[in-house]
Amino acid sequence: MELPTNLTVKSLADALGVSAAEVSKILLQHRVLATINQSLDPGTANLVAEALEVELGAPEAAAEVARPAAPERAGRDADRAGLVPRPPVVTVLGHVDHGKTSLLDSIRESNVAAREAGGITQRIGASVVSHEGRVITFIDTPGHEAFTAMRARGANITDLAVLVVAANDGVMPQTEEAIQHVHNAGVPILVAINKIDLEDANPDRVKQQLAERGVVAEDFGGDVVCVPVSAKTGEGMSHLLEMILLVTDLNPPLADPTAPAQATVIDSQMDRGRGPVASVLVREGTLRRQDYFVVGAVAGRVRDLIDDRGRRIESCGPGLPAQVTGLPEVAVAGDSLLVLSGEKEARTRAMDARVAVRQGWADTSRVSLAELSRQGDEQLRDLDLVLKADTHGALEALRSTLLKFSDPTVRLRLVYEGVGPIREADVDLGAAANAIVVGFNVRPDAGARAASERLGVDLRTYDVVYQITDDIERAIQGLHKPTFEEVFEGRAEVKVRIKVPRSGLIAGSQVTEGKVSRGSTVAVIRDGREVQRAKVESLRRFKDDVREVAAGYECGIDLGSFQDFAEGDVLESYVVQQRNR
Repeated sequence: MELPTNLTVKSLADALGVSAAEVSKILLQHRVLATINQSLDPGTANLVAEALEVELGAPEAAAEVARPAAPERAGRDADRAGLVPRPPVVTVLGHVDHGKTSLLDSIRESNVAAREAGGITQRIGASVVSHEGRVITFIDTPGHEAFTAMRARGANITDLAVLVVAANDGVMPQTEEAIQHVHNAGVPILVAINKIDLEDANPDRVKQQLAERGVVAEDFGGDVVCVPVSAKTGEGMSHLLEMILLVTDLNPPLADPTAPAQATVIDSQMDRGRGPVASVLVREGTLRRQDYFVVGAVAGRVRDLIDDRGRRIESCGPGLPAQVTGLPEVAVAGDSLLVLSGEKEARTRAMDARVAVRQGWADTSRVSLAELSRQGDEQLRDLDLVLKADTHGALEALRSTLLKFSDPTVRLRLVYEGVGPIREADVDLGAAANAIVVGFNVRPDAGARAASERLGVDLRTYDVVYQITDDIERAIQGLHKPTFEEVFEGRAEVKVRIKVPRSGLIAGSQVTEGKVSRGSTVAVIRDGREVQRAKVESLRRFKDDVREVAAGYECGIDLGSFQDFAEGDVLESYVVQQRNR
């Protein structure tokens, strides 16, 4: 068949003779989230055609690399008139402690490294520097092994990668990982050989090691620029900036500042005072305060824009970073932020995205770790996971650990990752994708727990990352022996703190679900996170000691030595039961 002229999800579905939901399902399997009217590039259309065993007649479409288009390029208007140069985006990569952050400190004359725990960068940050009247945007990515995936995401949103290699240490394991990320991203590379002020510095040895890994310096007959620098003394910094501008000028980055803004989320977090905050890099158009936007399946409005120096700004142009507030929930790093014409369109696009997620997966029989343990090694199984964690750093560490897991009988796949408590939408996605919902340092809310019971979704929470891999390994190897597990009993909400003579403080509470019994274990939940576990020493109804209190009744709950509860805390009661294989 020939490709339609106006290539969207709907037009492609019509041409292939299938429903738009079927096309969305195939795209979701390749991690592409597209609404019914969203434009598709020929390579993505070729993915759908191959899945339906249809050969596209356009030779250039068949020759496209069969991988999803970058999210920030999806739906981009074909008319590229009015393009102007934008600041190049430079990513700094390299092995831990080779001086990436110190290099940026020297360039922008700040002291970021001193604020990082242990001197190791924990999350992606972006900053803007000026050199000879031109602007360069730098992205500093973590070098710690636990954040390999975050580093890969940084390489995929950049115009130039600066690989920092210590002149005394040479090429290290994470240096090789960074080289692979840059090659996969298909962006130019420039090498900064740092720490040349040290006595044991050997730049020539570094160049030789790089050449053995396919990064050949100019003086070794290749085309990679290598700049010797010292972040400590400042030697070579000006030359490094000149070379960055020279290399990026070979293929100058362009953008249309008048187009609707498109940005990429490079990090996100929950701020106690400002709510969800997303660090974004604007790729097209100009992002302004009060703009309506959609990011992933979430709609919002820009309440504030903060630049890299913490100043409030009215707008942010292409190639520049900014912090955005006004999101209803924490965004997923790597998602695309698209500015739309108004609130109605933003909500519609967000709803379409949510519907696409739910409709795109076939409803199949549920999978659980216990089921895997019974099946043994009879067949290869796909184990899909929905991951939720309290921070993006923890999420990246968890993902890194899980992706290293290898077993001949089970293939691990991550369906969705997010920050914050486990909500009903996460369980719905787990049901649609036949996935297990895993929480790391977070707890499910009442809606999520009810949905997991109603839909039969395996929902598990952990506070140590290795407990997760241990559970998976035991399940796969069929080593589940009779064990003891905590079974949810009920939930109560703290209404008032009551002072009792000789007992201290007890929690005046109302049981809202199930029951609470004496001797059970209580998890104290505050703002969606577990802050303490304690045993119910006694239960009181008025002045009487009781064995248990059912839903709808008020009671006093004595948690023994733990008395640091607050009004509004949720007390989840658990009892220990034996579980047979």
